Amino acid sequence: MLVLKKNYYLFVENTREFNLNLIKIRNKFNIIYRNYSSKEKIEDLLYFRKYCKKKGINFYISNDTNLLSKLKADGLYISSHNKNLLLKSYLKKGFNIIGSAHNQKEIEIKKKQGCNMIVFSRLFDTNYKYKKGSLGIQKFNIFAIKSKVELVPLGGINLNNLCKLNIIKSNSLACLSAIKKKPAKIINRLF
Repeated sequence: MLVLKKNYYLFVENTREFNLNLIKIRNKFNIIYRNYSSKEKIEDLLYFRKYCKKKGINFYISNDTNLLSKLKADGLYISSHNKNLLLKSYLKKGFNIIGSAHNQKEIEIKKKQGCNMIVFSRLFDTNYKYKKGSLGIQKFNIFAIKSKVELVPLGGINLNNLCKLNIIKSNSLACLSAIKKKPAKIINRLF
């Protein structure tokens, strides 16, 4: 079954390992570059950014305002542990700001940071050792209805539960692990 959403957010940790040619649909996909372990060369990132622009893919940088400016990315992704309220000033500079949250308190902080969209995690159970529990579809939908900002589901999304995302009260979805493991199979089911 296919998943129909307005936007898809794909977390990428290494631009050399992600094939942008898998993405055939323009102006629906967004790449969030989140690399905490190894530094990539600025030239490689600039090339990747330029290719994203050519393919109609928005490019976001995670928590690094210097890299955001150097690459002239489309926006900033603020992780849940980042509580810096000064990041709101990047809205005035024309950047989109996306936040990440795991509970109501973090949602309120992301609103204060100026986030126009919040990636809300964990929708489904995951296999991560230190990350237990999940919201499930009903709790996510309750949060989405109560929230005054768009919530984007993340967590535990895979080929087995992908079709359940059609009943989620969100115009978007985000993928992390599934994109690392089986990018072609996931992307081919997103329309």
